[in-house]
Amino acid sequence: MSSSGSTYGDIHRYEPARESTAAAITIVLLTVVEVVFVFMFAYGLVSGWGLSEYGNMFLGGILAVIFVDLAFILALYRKEFLPDVVIVKKRRRKWEDLYIREEDVDGETLGDGAWDTVKRAVYPYYKR
Repeated sequence: MSSSGSTYGDIHRYEPARESTAAAITIVLLTVVEVVFVFMFAYGLVSGWGLSEYGNMFLGGILAVIFVDLAFILALYRKEFLPDVVIVKKRRRKWEDLYIREEDVDGETLGDGAWDTVKRAVYPYYKR
């Protein structure tokens, strides 16, 4: 679904999410696996697995699996359950917002021979 509006804030493209049942079941199963690994990590911390050399590596591996599993859950959720929306934004030059006000973009006119009134376009990155 696209709109023909080009004013700031208009929705340019909107594609609804697929919301598949298979993705929902996969997210639920990955969440169960996540909870099991979190409890295993917590049990390992409490029981002192981290005090030995191999136990510390094992806890690190469990923590890595926890974060990779969480990444898969979030990626699936973003892909399957969030709509794809593109809105119209005002395009500006990179330096325009940082250094000059909008009314001063074209600079000041030359006149009166004073150095302060030299056109800002000569040196646009002038900080105030």
